[in-house]
Amino acid sequence: QVQLVESGGGSVQAGGSLKLSCAASVVTISNSYMGWFRQAPGKEREEVATIDVFGSTVYADSVKGRFTISKENGKNTLCLQMNSLKPEDTAMYYCAAGPWNFRRFDYWGQGTQVTVSS
Repeated sequence: QVQLVESGGGSVQAGGSLKLSCAASVVTISNSYMGWFRQAPGKEREEVATIDVFGSTVYADSVKGRFTISKENGKNTLCLQMNSLKPEDTAMYYCAAGPWNFRRFDYWGQGTQVTVSS
């Protein structure tokens, strides 16, 4: 059974940093299309960043230059380094995995909460 377990969320002041991790089991991150999503209360889920098997990344305009998605293949872990955090980054963050050759996500984690105060 595929499991994606996020960690690293918490509360931070604006301008601070957090690093989220997503530990995967069964699915191999290096061979999968991976992504981070977020959803704030009352808002639709938003794609934050994705990374494919070739290492190509795509970021939402709202996080470009502040967030970095990466894979730690040896640990089978997906990461999201978040710098210069803003109150509008407050949300539940989810990681997701999908087949390497299709840009879709079949598996989702339970999420980790990020709260940024002004």
